[in-house]
Amino acid sequence: MRKLVLAFTALALSTAPARADVGLGVILGEPTALDLKLGFDRRSALDLAFGVDRLWDAYGYYFHATYLATIAVARGNAVDVPVRIGIGGALFWDDTHFDGFAAGVRAPIELARRFRRAPVEIYGELALLLVFVDPAANPPYLQGQGGIGLRVYF
Repeated sequence: MRKLVLAFTALALSTAPARADVGLGVILGEPTALDLKLGFDRRSALDLAFGVDRLWDAYGYYFHATYLATIAVARGNAVDVPVRIGIGGALFWDDTHFDGFAAGVRAPIELARRFRRAPVEIYGELALLLVFVDPAANPPYLQGQGGIGLRVYF
């Protein structure tokens, strides 16, 4: 039993600490937004975005908060290529009348290219958004989202 405790302690002390990053950037597409990624550890993060999105045949303000989990990482000589999936919520509202807002649940998949020698990541994201609150009283509907982004890590 003592050997097992010593082996477990040695293993715990030899592992690298978890890395929690903060990334600030921009995503262009649907939505177009400022992006803040708050890393919890190497495999999970919270992604916050605030910007504009096409809404009801006009552009409106947009916000989402998404939990991202890294499910795989391919490693190259100079880059890491993480694959992330997520779940979160989105709010958006009209930019001219402020007479209503919509809300939904979003599920993104993200493929990134993170450079090892620079604190920069280029990523692409596709997401399904299930809108369940709509001021036009539409029934719940699916909307596709997608964009290309750039983040700088601190």
